[in-house]
Amino acid sequence: MAPTDGIEDDCERLLARVAGGDRAALGRLFAAEAGRLIAIARRIVRRREVAEEIVQDAFVAVWRRAASFDPARGAGRAWLTAIVRNRALNAVRDGSRLDFADEAQLALFADRGADAHAAYDALSDGDALRRCLSALEPRRRESILLAYVVGWTHGEIAARLDAPVGTVKAWIRRGVIALQECLS
Repeated sequence: MAPTDGIEDDCERLLARVAGGDRAALGRLFAAEAGRLIAIARRIVRRREVAEEIVQDAFVAVWRRAASFDPARGAGRAWLTAIVRNRALNAVRDGSRLDFADEAQLALFADRGADAHAAYDALSDGDALRRCLSALEPRRRESILLAYVVGWTHGEIAARLDAPVGTVKAWIRRGVIALQECLS
């Protein structure tokens, strides 16, 4: 027996109880599966808050349609995954969950980026921090300034620098290590 068989059996038992109107079973099913389903949705929609909303909507659908689940046609976890995956793909296709910023918000966002450069420019030429920051590759330096001076998220920095989020994280991590070494 594979380790997931017990989880699958649990999922199918809970789905049967949900089909019978058992709210506590729905709560246990949510507690057991929501984390995994949010991760799946997040890989598709790329935003945690949207992924959480999709999973919540999916569990409302599970509550309403649990009686339509047929274990002879497939596993319970696969059924839940398909519901979440389809809802996430629909969200990406219709774009209804995208938030668009107005001109004033975009201008404010741009001004906050200028704050990072102003803080760097305010450092005196003899300042050790300025010397160490100057030694960094420009995009690493800008990533660090935007993260630590302005407080932007990795996603906001990635959008500003037109770079993947993972790359921005690496620039910041490596840049901070280089700064620590330079300043010590």
